[in-house]
Amino acid sequence: MKVSLNWLRQYVDIDVTASEIADLLTMAGLEVEAVIDPYEHLSQVVVGRITEIFPHPNADNLFCCKVDNGSGSLEIVCGAPNAETGMNAPCAPAGTVLPSGTEIKRAKIRGHISEGMLCSEAELGIGEDASGLMKLDNNAAPGTPVKKALGIEDTVLEIGLTPNRPDCLCHMGVAREVAALRGKKLMPPELPKATPSGKASKLTSITIKNPDFCPRYSAQLVFDIKTAPSPDWLKHRLRAVGLKPINNIVDITNYVMMETGQPLHAFDFDRLAGHRIVVRTPGEQEDTFITLDGKARELDPETLLICDGEKPVAIAGVMGGENSEIMESTTRVLIESACFDPVSIRKTAKRLGASTEASYRFERGVDPEGAVYAMNRAAHLMAELAGGTIIEGVIDENPRPHTKKSILLSTEKTNRHLGTGLEAEEIARYLESIEFSVNRPDPGLLEATPPSFRVDVTRPEDLMEEVARLWGYNRISTTFPEITAQAEPPGKNLETREQVRDLMAGFGFNEAVSYSFTTAGAADLLELCPGDPRRNVIELVNPLSEEQAIMRTTFLPGLLEAVRKNIFRQERNLKLFEIGKTFYKAQGRELPHEVEMLAALWTGLRGPVTWHARPEACDFYDIKGVAESLLAGLGIENTAVTGMPDSACSYTQPGRTAQIRLKDTFLGLIGEVKPSVLKRFDIRQPVFVFEIHIEALISCLPGVPEFRPIPKFPAVARDVTLIVDSTIEAGQITDHVKAADTDLIEDVFMFDVYTGEPVAKNKKSVSLRIVYRSYARTLEDAEVNELHQRITDSLLSAFDATLPA
Repeated sequence: MKVSLNWLRQYVDIDVTASEIADLLTMAGLEVEAVIDPYEHLSQVVVGRITEIFPHPNADNLFCCKVDNGSGSLEIVCGAPNAETGMNAPCAPAGTVLPSGTEIKRAKIRGHISEGMLCSEAELGIGEDASGLMKLDNNAAPGTPVKKALGIEDTVLEIGLTPNRPDCLCHMGVAREVAALRGKKLMPPELPKATPSGKASKLTSITIKNPDFCPRYSAQLVFDIKTAPSPDWLKHRLRAVGLKPINNIVDITNYVMMETGQPLHAFDFDRLAGHRIVVRTPGEQEDTFITLDGKARELDPETLLICDGEKPVAIAGVMGGENSEIMESTTRVLIESACFDPVSIRKTAKRLGASTEASYRFERGVDPEGAVYAMNRAAHLMAELAGGTIIEGVIDENPRPHTKKSILLSTEKTNRHLGTGLEAEEIARYLESIEFSVNRPDPGLLEATPPSFRVDVTRPEDLMEEVARLWGYNRISTTFPEITAQAEPPGKNLETREQVRDLMAGFGFNEAVSYSFTTAGAADLLELCPGDPRRNVIELVNPLSEEQAIMRTTFLPGLLEAVRKNIFRQERNLKLFEIGKTFYKAQGRELPHEVEMLAALWTGLRGPVTWHARPEACDFYDIKGVAESLLAGLGIENTAVTGMPDSACSYTQPGRTAQIRLKDTFLGLIGEVKPSVLKRFDIRQPVFVFEIHIEALISCLPGVPEFRPIPKFPAVARDVTLIVDSTIEAGQITDHVKAADTDLIEDVFMFDVYTGEPVAKNKKSVSLRIVYRSYARTLEDAEVNELHQRITDSLLSAFDATLPA
């Protein structure tokens, strides 16, 4: 919203500078975003008096002028036909930049030096006339700034209004704020009261067929007008706030809108069929309407139209039509001043893509009681500036009269909410300064009635806001809540989730984030058995698409789809993980059962391609190592990775699937995805995955870690190689060693597995390394050898193993 200070001074006495006004308004909630000079481009342009004219030596259509610019004499080449000796005209010296972007320079024009430019009003951007020089008052002294000579010196405030303050979308609204903040009196234009009935009611009529969309519609007639250009003062005021002057009738409606905030429209009365107005929605055959800008607008059944006796003549609250616009031949005008439903106007303007000054105000809500005043103001200006005759009487259809509602305000609650100590009389005085009506039914209680133009004030908190901004936000002292400054530590789930993310990123995995919705056939794609809990899905009532029809019960479809898309883009080496919620239908509950899961996937090469190593594809043991390292990084020890029964394998291959357990707690699974499942996702390379239940993982997390000193005594390592059945898992062997009745075993791990000749069929060679250490003394070889032999004998007996020959 642009506000002209010169215009503002018409309604309130301003005794402070523009910057002080800007600060006052900003601190009162009307943020002033910029303070500008609308005619800053004229700063270097001065009054120039032509003292002599002589022919151009090299051009028949040009002549040379000697111009007194107040500081000396300039020679300027000019071609304007109205230039004459003694004439005052705008003089732009070298260095001036015109609104068109042209910079005036000292230059030769057809061989003769020109030291500036004499300008038309079009070249200065203050009019349309480009036929000749702009004539200035001959009483103006040469060198006088042209802004001063024209009386257009002004300052404009650009205010960024919030949507709840439509009352300030006009100069009178801003003047009301300034008057309240400076303790001044608002001085609105005085008008004779409009006559409710008279001759006008015999000449025209108004019918409102959709009162929900149009609760009020007023009209007034002005005859015998003469359409002509507006006077300069009116043009300058409109240009200052960014509006283009058109003619005196249209300019008056725009002027009154910027003055009062009430959009108006002027119809050519003689072009209205039946000389009447009907407010309605489109008929069956009315599907398009041509607006003032020449565009054909498509109408829908909810578009509110202003019609005459036969046809639409305007889209209500948005734009008038070509078929009723004001023309040079117009002599009789019907002025429209209405109140439309904000929601209806908003929908229409947005659908048509036609945001106008009028729709901008109607969308936010106009003063329902200001329609007649604004219309009467426009009628008197038309009588004054266009020579019109105001026809006695106004027509005011008001099927939904506005009712004012009072709001009770507690002084004690106001002070408690604002942190102030205001008396009831002070609060009442602040509210009355912006035209609220205030009564005092009880001590400490105020009954305030908002004026009709404050459509945003509906509850006590709104009144408190008015008091706060008028008293001064900057006067409210800073206080701090009486709470401890100590923050609660993050929850275990959040902390663990972040640890998992950090660890997985450290292992070289990228986090994927997929939709919580997936395709209804996800369970079939993964070949889940009919009784699998992951088939217990929640269907969406209104899915975005078929691919997002249910809530996910597993991350695998989303991750495999990501693999497919990456492979199609030649990215074949992928390490992805996702952590989040899965959703299961809960019997007897409206809300789903949410299970937090972690899923990771590895496909392609084990490492980057380098010159010093051959490319190797990743395998089951790579993804198994990641899962074990993740658990170790979280401090979870003694987990067991054992084979998954074939009957429990769904989307992973039997014999290549393992389960992760900590004692009796199932944590998750590791495996290679079945080729048949990969085929459904159009993936033609092996994919290895693991899934871990986060809730089960959290239940296994250790407490506070205990300090363990660095060992002082050396460790002793011994190896043992066993020939065992190929069905025996290495974890069973290492667990048996760890269970030995001794505290000298520090670590045990497998470092080699071999099958083939000379090892017998269905057998395998397993090599273990056992690390012995005492934290109290140095172990002797004899002691270690005896213990190692005892453990070897135990392994041979427990697994029916043999030693290699």
